[in-house]
Amino acid sequence: MNSKTGQFGRRQFLRGMGACVTLPTMASLGSEKSKGIGTTETGAPLRTAYLYAPNGVILDKWRPKGLGSDFKLNQSMLPLEGFRDDFQILKGLNQKNGSPGREGAGDHARANATFLTGARPLRTSGANISVGISADQLAAGFLSQETRLASLELTCERTRNAGSCDAGYSCAYQYNISWRSKHRPMTPESNPRAVFERIYGSGSRDEQASSLAQRRAEKRSILDFVQQSARAMESKLDSADKDKLDEYLTGVREVEQRIEKAEKLGLPDDPGRPAPEGGVPRNYREHIRILFDMLLLAFKSDSTRVASFLIGHDGSNRSFKDIGVSGGHHDLSHHGNDEKKMKSVSLIDHFYLEEFAYFLDKMRSTQDIDGHSLLHNSMIVWGSGLSDGNIHSHEDLPIILAGQAGGKFTPGRHLDLGSTPLNNLFVRMLEEIGLSGASFGDSTGSEKRI
Repeated sequence: MNSKTGQFGRRQFLRGMGACVTLPTMASLGSEKSKGIGTTETGAPLRTAYLYAPNGVILDKWRPKGLGSDFKLNQSMLPLEGFRDDFQILKGLNQKNGSPGREGAGDHARANATFLTGARPLRTSGANISVGISADQLAAGFLSQETRLASLELTCERTRNAGSCDAGYSCAYQYNISWRSKHRPMTPESNPRAVFERIYGSGSRDEQASSLAQRRAEKRSILDFVQQSARAMESKLDSADKDKLDEYLTGVREVEQRIEKAEKLGLPDDPGRPAPEGGVPRNYREHIRILFDMLLLAFKSDSTRVASFLIGHDGSNRSFKDIGVSGGHHDLSHHGNDEKKMKSVSLIDHFYLEEFAYFLDKMRSTQDIDGHSLLHNSMIVWGSGLSDGNIHSHEDLPIILAGQAGGKFTPGRHLDLGSTPLNNLFVRMLEEIGLSGASFGDSTGSEKRI
């Protein structure tokens, strides 16, 4: 077990060789809400997630019509219609350090690098990369003693290039949005198996490796390794908590089975792509959803309260044949106002918001310790480091803020913030977890209007 687990109050775990399954809070085991850092007013954990979609959007199809609560979702955002009261669309947020300035080209690298750091990256393709600490890692450092995992970093990008990726900028800028320090990115994980083992693995590396090898050889579940602990715990539970335990463990097993299925598959769905590494689904939508499902489990069990998800890196030229779009996303984003290309990009925008709706539905359907939903007790940013991919604009970014931070935010609105640093939003979110006085990038204060 990680040595930090002794500091987690009455949180409950199922333990076995190389395995540690963190459980949701249960009243019959003495679990209780406790007001502290990183919690809501009710004492429930406050979760924070930063989700990134690449290459900007077609603003005319994305931006809602009308302001305040009297807004109408546009074509690209229609997948979110059923969640109008769970999010707010924030207009006017800028990330000025992503703009060309003296450096000129390299907007895709800067879009990723600046999104959560607010800092201007040093133009280099060597080892002397430098940008800034990201908002998620400020939160993770502040909350590191509260959970088994300080943070989760996820991505659907299976290939990570080295050297120069965009106009002399290091690939490290383009493939990372989370930075522990100005010189050190937090490399996101694309392999669902690796994410699963990080969440539920325990003990030394040898113990974890032995547990995984044994499970594979004997075709067993990680839950088989914690059966004795589960039986001992179940005898102490009331009927409601028994149902809660069963529902949670069923969810863990379902995700594990989907990973196992992906590990058995061979050829990728796109002939132009290499065969997937073990555990990575061939289908892009399934890849996104299985990572979202593991993030849900991590939030539900309070294994972590901070996550970032680079769904696709800026400059990604992925094709979307499953939705009838054969061209590459990056190529299409430079549409030159060609209506056919713009329609294709808007279909991609619609696809990404379908996946966001999938995650919101999971979060809203899961009850938290205080009777509210996980979504109510969360702050979830969905956005891109570019607004108009055709002209590489870093102003008026497409930003959605979902969740209510336990009642502190006012969703159900399309809010015009004028011309405001995106970093002001992140400063406000850091304040909600208890980290006051944070300032980075071009932040001018905390955004109070949300």
